[in-house]
Amino acid sequence: MTEIAPDHLDVDGVPIAFRRRAGRQPGVVWLGGYRSDMLGTKAAALDGWAEKSGHACLRHDYSGHGESGGAFTDGTISSWLAQSLAVFRRRSEGPQVLVGSSMGAWIALRLVQELAKAGESARVGGMVLIAPAPDFTAELVEPDLTKAQRRDLDKKGFFETPSEYSGEPSIFTRALIEDGRNNRVLTGPLDTFCPVHVIQGMRDPDVPYQHALKLVGLLPADDVTLSLVPDGDHRLSRPQDIEMILAAVEAMVRQAEH
Repeated sequence: MTEIAPDHLDVDGVPIAFRRRAGRQPGVVWLGGYRSDMLGTKAAALDGWAEKSGHACLRHDYSGHGESGGAFTDGTISSWLAQSLAVFRRRSEGPQVLVGSSMGAWIALRLVQELAKAGESARVGGMVLIAPAPDFTAELVEPDLTKAQRRDLDKKGFFETPSEYSGEPSIFTRALIEDGRNNRVLTGPLDTFCPVHVIQGMRDPDVPYQHALKLVGLLPADDVTLSLVPDGDHRLSRPQDIEMILAAVEAMVRQAEH
C-alpha cells in the first residue's frame, strides 16, 4: 500500500492532521474513536481498500489525538465535531460514505445533522457505523460513575480509569461529559437522509450491543442494516471483522453511486 504523508488544517488555531487519498467519488471518510487515531488497523484497512478500488479516502485525527495538535483533555464532542466538519468540507467534495467507529459514529451522526441544517445532506451518500457509541458520556459513563469518580470530577475536573487498549489510563473530563449532554442524538427519531449499516460485536465490553439496538430503533427502518457479530469485541479488528467492514463499505459506496 502507498502510504500518504499527513497534512494539517488549522481549525480554531489547532493544527488538525489529515491524510487524503485522491480518487473517484463517492469517497470514504473515516471518523475514529475516543483516543484512537487515523493509523489504526481499521482506518489503514479502509485506506488500503480505497487505493485498490480507486475511491477517494479522507482520514483525520481529532485534537489531542495522533498527529494533531492540542491537548486531549481540552477536547469535547463539540470541538471534535467542528474539526471533523472543517476537514470534511475543505478536503472532500461530492458525496461521501462516512465510516464511524465507536465515538466516531456519534461524530458521524452529529455531522449529518449539522450538514442537514446547512442544506448539505446530499454530501453524505451513506454511513457504516462500527460498534457505535453515540451519547456514550450520558448513557454509558455517567450512570456508572462511582462516588470517588464523581468527587474527582468535582474537585479535579476529570477522572481516570484503567484502559484495556493502552498502558495509560483513560481520562474523562467534566467538560467532555457536560458537553456530551448538549450533543445527544438518542433522544428521538433520527433522520440521516441516507442508508446506514451498523456493525456491532455481541461481546463488546465497552458498548453493549443493546446500545446499537437502541440506535437502530431510532433510525428509519427502510434504510438500515444491522449486522451483529456473536463473538465480536469492541475493536472489531480481527481479519474476519475487517473483511465484513470492508464488504459493508463497498456495498454502501456502490449504493451511493446510483
